Amino acid sequence: MEKMLEVANEFFGLPMEEKMKLYSNDPSKTTRLSTSSNIQKEKIHNWRDYLRLHCYPLDKYTKEWPINPPSFNDLTCCVKVAVFWYSGLTMEEMDPLHLGVEIVSKYCSEIRQLGLRLQEAISESLGLDKDYINKSLGEQGQHMAINYYPPCPEPELTYGLPAHTDPNTLTILLQDMQVTGLQLLKDGKWLAVKPFPNAFVVNIGDQLQALSNSKYKSTWHRAVVNAHKARISIASFLCPSNTALIKAPKELIEDESQAIYRDYTYAEYYNKFWSRNLDQGHCLELFKNI
Repeated sequence: MEKMLEVANEFFGLPMEEKMKLYSNDPSKTTRLSTSSNIQKEKIHNWRDYLRLHCYPLDKYTKEWPINPPSFNDLTCCVKVAVFWYSGLTMEEMDPLHLGVEIVSKYCSEIRQLGLRLQEAISESLGLDKDYINKSLGEQGQHMAINYYPPCPEPELTYGLPAHTDPNTLTILLQDMQVTGLQLLKDGKWLAVKPFPNAFVVNIGDQLQALSNSKYKSTWHRAVVNAHKARISIASFLCPSNTALIKAPKELIEDESQAIYRDYTYAEYYNKFWSRNLDQGHCLELFKNI
């Protein structure tokens, strides 16, 4: 977790021309640097830059990842390990340089396993088979947003991210320990979620709300900015396969009339979500049974 935050800070500390090699506003690109949220749709932009990475399967996507900083890219790291190995450095001497340490890919793998275990626990808590949710979601995708919120000269005029819920299943968030910025809506009030050492924030996404027939609620949250300090956060998203049919299981509904949401595929939901502004209301409301 600590090394992942270090890599994130190293990336956003790179010269602008190096970072801009990855810049794109095309949401279909699986590795890209961008700004705000949905820059094509929104009227007021958010005070955020972010690096978006697809993370599963790793062997498909790591070749697209940045080659700088070197710790980001497994192949670059391995080449440098060879160079330093032949120069006579020991493994202990190499480790502080993060050479050969697959920091980002290892982090992604561990996060995925954590997310799958959490979904098993949620499934059991609903009285379902342990593997019900994971099976119903198909071959689950995974992507990551490494968020950078620079100091904002007029923080009262914008957000890092406006109030929203996440369109996916689970979001596992690693927070910067030095700066608070995440807020959660509870009982009509916005509460600051202070960073806690060696811990993640786990947000329930819209798909778990639909699958659980609203027994679990997706989390309304936002990111605020400040005038003095930059902030980093790393959000990892577990997502159903595009063809997964999202529907409440029969164990949670007595008859068809009690399903709160109609059946839909995740691809249908995702396309609808990104056709709107992030702060345009709860997208899940559009999928309610009438």
